Amino acid sequence: MAATQLTASPVTVSARSLASLEGLRASSPKFGTLKPGTLKQSQFRSLVVRAASVVAPKYTSIKPLGDRVLVKIKEAEEKTMGGILLPSTAQSKPQGGEVVAVGEGRTIGKNKIDITVPTGAQIIYSKYAGTEVEFNDEKHLILKEDDIVGLLETEDIKDLKPLNDRVFIKVAEAEEKTAGGLLLTETTKEKPSIGTVIAVGPGTLDEEGKVQPLSISTGSTVLYSKYAGNDFKGKDGSNYIALRASDVMAILS
Repeated sequence: MAATQLTASPVTVSARSLASLEGLRASSPKFGTLKPGTLKQSQFRSLVVRAASVVAPKYTSIKPLGDRVLVKIKEAEEKTMGGILLPSTAQSKPQGGEVVAVGEGRTIGKNKIDITVPTGAQIIYSKYAGTEVEFNDEKHLILKEDDIVGLLETEDIKDLKPLNDRVFIKVAEAEEKTAGGLLLTETTKEKPSIGTVIAVGPGTLDEEGKVQPLSISTGSTVLYSKYAGNDFKGKDGSNYIALRASDVMAILS
């Protein structure tokens, strides 16, 4: 390894320079003893990096505009169904919350379309939708009504009521064995893309703002795009998926 040699050059100081420096004394920095509790969070809050935009305390309300809604995000689950405590890195990102404010709606053609989701409703929304904001020390999300997957009237996802053009499907169980009879592990099971429709939304809006019902009905067995939608697991262990009707490729019979 090559070594680098540093050589200090001599420094010449004139008598005049010395005279100008007379009376100056080197000052030592003073560090007091840091006692526990002497620093408050407000003193270093600006150093904390947050994923959400923080709304300053001087603002007392947030009013969403147009077809947007303000949602108070539900806290992430800290335990599994079996009671195992999850570290923060393993906690699934929440996809639900409570609607706390709504916009005035939107205009399609000559028709004014009000937001159909009421304040106080518990909703499920698309995983990557909206803009996260921190307000009154709580996390909120501002998103469009179209990003709301459905209403949740109970604690079980199987009771989800889909909105707009969403379809809610109970996923068929993955094959346990190969065609040759080999037992598959959970990691090698192919993700199924077939399921039974258990609920459908009211439909899409046409150019005049009128609702056009979906052509898919409950009870149908469908084939859907493998990587579409939002996946959920019910309390009974069953897998569900909510996706747009356009992601359903075929009806099987």
